[in-house]
Amino acid sequence: MSRLLELLDVAAGRSADTFVGAPSGPEGKRAYGGQFAGQSLAAAARTVDADRLPTNMHLQFLRGGEAGDAVDYDVTATYDGRTTAARRVDSRQHGRLLTTATVSFAAPMAGPEHGRHPLPSVAPDALDRTGPPGPAPSVPLDELDIRVADDGTGEEFVRRLWWRATAALPDDPLLHTLIAVYVTDLYMIDPALQVHGHSMRARTHRSGTTDSSVWFHQPVRADAWNLLESSSPAAARGRGVITASLVRTDGVVAATLVQEGLIAEREPRPS
Repeated sequence: MSRLLELLDVAAGRSADTFVGAPSGPEGKRAYGGQFAGQSLAAAARTVDADRLPTNMHLQFLRGGEAGDAVDYDVTATYDGRTTAARRVDSRQHGRLLTTATVSFAAPMAGPEHGRHPLPSVAPDALDRTGPPGPAPSVPLDELDIRVADDGTGEEFVRRLWWRATAALPDDPLLHTLIAVYVTDLYMIDPALQVHGHSMRARTHRSGTTDSSVWFHQPVRADAWNLLESSSPAAARGRGVITASLVRTDGVVAATLVQEGLIAEREPRPS
């Protein structure tokens, strides 16, 4: 089985509203935030009718997790309406609360539509295969094609991250959404540091996601090229905010994302 699919296929837990997410490994490393986002959404989706697709998710990172350990997810049904549903999802390892999320679902309805985004002039196939913007030991990179093409400097910095899954995927719209949530967390807070000429890879600052939100607009195919274009509109008090659009190759905006993250200066070591 694909490692990527295994990570997003949460197993039944001790009761109907509990689930277990597979560890990402390796042991001794910090767990990848996209794993918690993808598995939280997968757990929530298991408790709603299949015709109700996710419309938004908001997740707070409270503590770091261990990559080598499984993750327990508790789902609380906060609302069930005629066409909508809402869930709260808490993740834990060894009883310690790591993340808490709220997820909303709704059946599709007819209505006005808009949301297109200009695409870069250079197609992803013409770019070098770069991988993510930094080390990602917990991510099955052999099943992902990632090509990063940054542009601009200072407050004009823009990250353009093209990605697609190379593993064979079934035609399950929810699964493709789960993969998108999983992949798009890769170094997403990094543009807040790049504005100032720094990076998460260089480890010059304490950095990490504290809060993540995503609004789902249109279906996405994870095995086709998708563009995550992001920039940082503001940073202060040791934290930065990133806004991003997930864009298909037809220019349609599939999702809008916002993250807040820690970008604090490291305290000097005592002499």
